[in-house]
Amino acid sequence: MNYHFSAHRQVRKNLLEILQDTPKEDLLLIPDGFNNNIYWNIAHCVATQQLLHYYLSGNAFRIDKYWVEQYKKGTFAKMDVENTEMEDLSFLLIETSKVLMKDYDAEFFTDYTPYSTSFGIDLKTIQDAIIFNNMHESLHYGYILAQKRAVLGERLS
Repeated sequence: MNYHFSAHRQVRKNLLEILQDTPKEDLLLIPDGFNNNIYWNIAHCVATQQLLHYYLSGNAFRIDKYWVEQYKKGTFAKMDVENTEMEDLSFLLIETSKVLMKDYDAEFFTDYTPYSTSFGIDLKTIQDAIIFNNMHESLHYGYILAQKRAVLGERLS
């Protein structure tokens, strides 16, 4: 599983770089053809990771429930996000990855409720969830890169 944790840390570093290096107005803009903005996609990764790993294993979230309620699947982007929330998200991107690895190593995930994803992939174990979550976050990273190009195009037109 070390490879999968390493991959997760790298995806999170990539997301953090975008969060910190992209102007706030670009993070919050919903480009034409998209349902959400860059910021929502980043926060959604944190929320979904908590659901896939902690909720489905019968454990409490490692973050405030606010994040899950605001950014889970089916939610929509907030257009006004405080700078303090953005700072909190920067922290959570890295911290939740570290905590997941520590919890996994401590055998914290003893139970897991099977779950069928909207991708059509069945998760039966925490290991399945960790591997799938990497794929999910990488997909959203791809969306974010496309959104960045679309935002730039909208600014130039």
